[in-house]
Amino acid sequence: MARVLLDTNVIVRFLTGDHPTHSPRSRTLFARAAAGDVTLVVTDLAMAETAWGLQSFYSLDRDAISAALKDLIDSAGIEVENKATLLSALRNFAQTDVNFVDAYHAAVAAAKSFAIVSFDRDFDQFAGVKRVEPQN
Repeated sequence: MARVLLDTNVIVRFLTGDHPTHSPRSRTLFARAAAGDVTLVVTDLAMAETAWGLQSFYSLDRDAISAALKDLIDSAGIEVENKATLLSALRNFAQTDVNFVDAYHAAVAAAKSFAIVSFDRDFDQFAGVKRVEPQN
């Protein structure tokens, strides 16, 4: 079975169905993945870019974005790099007002027991995440 790296625009066309030719072709590709003909590899960066695009250009709310991307991650034929971290990031993203990248960083920090060095106080809202500021 072939493994292919999936670009953000294919994910967006699949999820939004907004393009007359790209969306049907994207749906066909995802159907092939579900049937076991191909594995679609999705990077964490593609997930972040998809979340950003769905929020910025399509004005979808955080819950809808989180649910759509969770369903994508859990779909047959989809392979992601860091599933547990992505799922945690999606929860963080849906439950707060931070951007997806900060939600992802909070998920990594919590999972690995890292302190996060940042001036951004938004990290203080995440349980299990300790934020420290750089010192002289």
